[in-house]
Amino acid sequence: MKTTTRIPQAPTDPWPELAQFLEPFHVHFARSEGRQALERYLTGLFTEHPNKNCDTIAAVVPDTSEQSLQGLLTNMVWDHDDLNRQRVQRLMQLPADGDAVLVFDDTGFAKQGKCSVGVTRQYSGTLGKTGNCQVTVNCHYTERTLAWPVATRLYLPKNWANDEQRRQQARVPKEVTFQTKPEIALALLDDARSWGVPPACVTADADYGDNPNCLAGLEKRRERYVVAVRCDFAVALSRRGGLAVHADVLIQRQPKQAWRSVRWREGSKGWLRALCVAVRGWRVRSDGKRRAGWLIGEDSADGKRRYYWSNLGPKTSLAKMVGYAHRRHWVEQFHEEAKGLLGWDQYQGRLWPGFHRNAVCVLLAYSFLVWQEFTQRQRVRRRGRKRRPFSPSAGSAARVAAEDPPTDLRLATPPGSQRVAAA
Repeated sequence: MKTTTRIPQAPTDPWPELAQFLEPFHVHFARSEGRQALERYLTGLFTEHPNKNCDTIAAVVPDTSEQSLQGLLTNMVWDHDDLNRQRVQRLMQLPADGDAVLVFDDTGFAKQGKCSVGVTRQYSGTLGKTGNCQVTVNCHYTERTLAWPVATRLYLPKNWANDEQRRQQARVPKEVTFQTKPEIALALLDDARSWGVPPACVTADADYGDNPNCLAGLEKRRERYVVAVRCDFAVALSRRGGLAVHADVLIQRQPKQAWRSVRWREGSKGWLRALCVAVRGWRVRSDGKRRAGWLIGEDSADGKRRYYWSNLGPKTSLAKMVGYAHRRHWVEQFHEEAKGLLGWDQYQGRLWPGFHRNAVCVLLAYSFLVWQEFTQRQRVRRRGRKRRPFSPSAGSAARVAAEDPPTDLRLATPPGSQRVAAA
């Protein structure tokens, strides 16, 4: 006998904490219908419905309709970019350690058909292969104990960027041209800086770290960075003259006594650590000029050897550079939670504005959970107890949306890290 799972209705009255959180953003909507649609849409993202789009949300969230929610994402007049800027500046009001790292990474959304904006056959790390999908480039703010998304932008492949008919049908703005993913990352960095986000460092995986134009862009902006690179990344041991050597060869040459055990965060089985070594060298640019930095080798517990390149100063500790590199786990966790908890990958619209408005709503919903958990943590913090990393809870989204969060709310954790109660 087939059983069906009934999804409970969301509350009719707005959740007071959510309404209070959204109040400063009302300035972006000239009419009350827009403000209500935003609150109802976010409430829908918090439900347990397995498919989160306008029609399914309207079915479980009272006092709204599919037409109203679709209008929020397509035809209603509001500036989603400016709302996102305001969201970022509000999150910057949270107490900070002053050691923020901006993480850049991309994620894929599997799609059927050819009409959704930006969809094409392309490689996606999320899929682990080439498939029919959309890809976004994302910027994430990370501290040791706090993380939240800064911005996201859809990657528009060349076959879309150069097809005027498809651009018009998907309402792609004229100012949007083809950009590589590293170029989009640099544009997001410029946005973050213009909003006052103060990074101590930038990190990214090898798709960005191995791109000389990306590194040149970071250096032009005078940004410090620690980025993953591949084994054939070339490093010279002299500022002038001498051949460049592949990273794997150079790291392999290092004596055993040069390696150090470095730990970066606490996991379920103790501290996550690896044997690491750093070699001072020079990256050779395409114009022949050389830029000083550190080549870092890491022998992880999984048996893999990884490589990083950093332009941090000569007195920077190995532990700090490795710690910065491993802040990437925050954005990976965000991708998982935003899709699994908030249905980020379930948007069915085909238009550029709709895709990005939905994304901004997801970022806003995620930020509310970060804000709420941080506020709750301050209430239950015990004297002398060490603060632990946190991000939005992986618990019941419907329970969070329907009532005040419980005092024992637990915190979502990435694979291999320790699950802890709010403290």
